Amino acid sequence: MSEKIQLFYKVDREDFAKAGEASSNTKKVLKQLGINPETLRKVAIVTYEAEMNIVIHSFGGEIEVNIYPTRIDIIARDRGPGIDDVERVMEEGYSTASDRIREMGFGAGMGIPNMKRYSDEFRISSKMDGETEVYMTVYIQ
Repeated sequence: MSEKIQLFYKVDREDFAKAGEASSNTKKVLKQLGINPETLRKVAIVTYEAEMNIVIHSFGGEIEVNIYPTRIDIIARDRGPGIDDVERVMEEGYSTASDRIREMGFGAGMGIPNMKRYSDEFRISSKMDGETEVYMTVYIQ
C-alpha cells in the first residue's frame, strides 16, 4: 500500500441496529490488507467505542478512517451537547449516559478510556452545543 485508503461511515443517533458496522467493516478491510492481528484488535476497539459514543451521546456524526502504510488514523466527529469536562470523561466508570441507555447494557463509562488506552495517539476537542472530534492513531506493527 503506497497511498492512503479512506473509509467513511455515517453514524446516526440511537441507531443501535447498525451500531458496530463501522468497526466491523474497517476490521474486514484491514484484514484483507494483511494488517497484523494486534493492530486489527486495537483499531476495532477504538472504532467501536467511538461509534457507540456517537450513537449514545450525540445527534449523529461520522467516522473517518485513513489507512497509511505505517499508521491508521480514526477520526470520530459528532454534533451534540459537547463534553464539558474532557478530563472527567477519561476517568474509567464516569458516564453521562441516561438510565434508559444503561438499562440497554451501554454507558458503563469505558468508551473514552478504552479509546485512549488502545490508541498510540489520542486527543479530543469539543465545543459545548457543537461538534466533538476524537482523533486516534494506531501505528501498524
